[in-house]
Amino acid sequence: MYSDIEISRAAHKRPITEIAAKLGLDLNDLLPYGHDKAKLTHETVDRLKDQPKGKLILVTSINPTPAGEGKTTTSVGLGDALNRIGKKTVICLREPSLGPNFGMKGGAAGGGYSQVVPMEDINLHFTGDFHAISSAHNLLSAMIDNHIHWGNALRFDTRRVTWRRVVDMNDRALRNINVALGGPSNGYPREAGFDISVASEVMAILCLANDLADLQARLARIIVGYNLDKQPITAADLNADGAMTVLLKDALQPNLVQTIENNPVLIHGGPFANIAHGCNSVIATRTGLALADYVVTEAGFGADLGAEKFFNIKCRKAGLSPDAVVVVATIRALKMNGGVAKSDLGIGNANALQAGSVNLVRHIQNVQKFGLPVVVAINHFVTDTDEEIAVLNEVCKGLGVKAILCKHWSEGSAGAEELAHAVAELADTNTAQLQLLYADNIPLLKKIQTVAQEIYGAAHIRIEPEVLKQLEQWEKAGFGNFPVCMAKTQYSFSADPTALGAPTGHTIPVREVRLSAGAGFIIAICGSIMTMPGLPRVPSAEKIKLNEHGEIQGLS
Repeated sequence: MYSDIEISRAAHKRPITEIAAKLGLDLNDLLPYGHDKAKLTHETVDRLKDQPKGKLILVTSINPTPAGEGKTTTSVGLGDALNRIGKKTVICLREPSLGPNFGMKGGAAGGGYSQVVPMEDINLHFTGDFHAISSAHNLLSAMIDNHIHWGNALRFDTRRVTWRRVVDMNDRALRNINVALGGPSNGYPREAGFDISVASEVMAILCLANDLADLQARLARIIVGYNLDKQPITAADLNADGAMTVLLKDALQPNLVQTIENNPVLIHGGPFANIAHGCNSVIATRTGLALADYVVTEAGFGADLGAEKFFNIKCRKAGLSPDAVVVVATIRALKMNGGVAKSDLGIGNANALQAGSVNLVRHIQNVQKFGLPVVVAINHFVTDTDEEIAVLNEVCKGLGVKAILCKHWSEGSAGAEELAHAVAELADTNTAQLQLLYADNIPLLKKIQTVAQEIYGAAHIRIEPEVLKQLEQWEKAGFGNFPVCMAKTQYSFSADPTALGAPTGHTIPVREVRLSAGAGFIIAICGSIMTMPGLPRVPSAEKIKLNEHGEIQGLS
């Protein structure tokens, strides 16, 4: 079997104009980036706003494990398979971050014969969107310290500057830093720090904005700190929102690429679901719905994080309601949830699978709480036994959910035809509307408790008095109607990454809350989760290089 990058490199790509033509678009609708990538222009996106909308299909998964789940691979395979059976379909994905590429997780362009191409470009600099987001974010950071240096007319309390800096790389050494050292000419020293770019509020704003005007309005509302009277100071107070919008003008346009099978894909935006809201842009999703009969999109990490935020944040803000939900699982990962070591996952073990399937069951039940129909995609591995497949089918049958064995990784769209037929039938016959988990008008603390108890299976949350006081202050300031964005480990329903399966009765510790006034949500940081990840002991960067032909090796 060839590696992902070898399969990607051997793909017979079509000119991006041909891919656009499948959607009824021509060269005037595109801003080309070479022959195989393009952005859709603002004018095109605006023209499509009032077009009839297709069916929206969300792909989510069980909690990630080292065994692999294949959520993006399944999203691509399903999109290809829907096109294969004659359903005009667009796939909408997030852009990968450089941090995981050079760290441990790898890229986000799918795998095997269900990939988006050009894989190397998508996983690295792509069309520069992440660089634009980082630049806009850090421009605001620079303008804060510059304002303080030149007299501080807004009376910043330098102890209460909340806006940090960002870089699109895993760099734990930058989590907490001191800035403006070296004397008066360098400004006023203060404590600061870095987050990874995907955790930036600017990223969230780009992904939730409706158009350029809405983008600037949201950027203007960003709260960057507080003055000596403890009153908020915004990006608009610094006159930064205009320049930030200029930097993001092109980045707001969704990117068009193709699958290995030459089907259209919109890739745009890329917040992580463990520390941000984990969804591709509203603009890309809406545009896809206007261009196709079906849109396959994904939410980040497991359904407890990605799908919950897709529903409670993205759908709430954008007025979307999925017509079907696919929960991806692998027998290998569920056996790991059942206590099997990674080295033994290739050995059949129906008992461990039965025990570990509680993780899948919890995710299915959580999605059903939102009132949406579910189908399970069993992402096939060659080590899966017939007995194990039968066990998993019975587990899903007990919940009234169909489980379908999928072989898109090795067979491309042909391996996901059954899934495509099931999803299309589910979407076409669904009459249910999304039921949000909580109302806008309940207290912020109650929203956090609701997610912790209803989705994570927790008994309690633990929240420090000063954090509770902060939530109350935000409610008094008019932010109480915001949804909550839980920053929590992706590996478990609990805040303990080693607690696999479906733990219950635990406590979710909320150590910090952050206000994203421009994006329109409150971030609750739980347990030991970091908004700036670190590299593993042996990062993937050590094996990424150019070969003798100048081709990239080691990307996955």
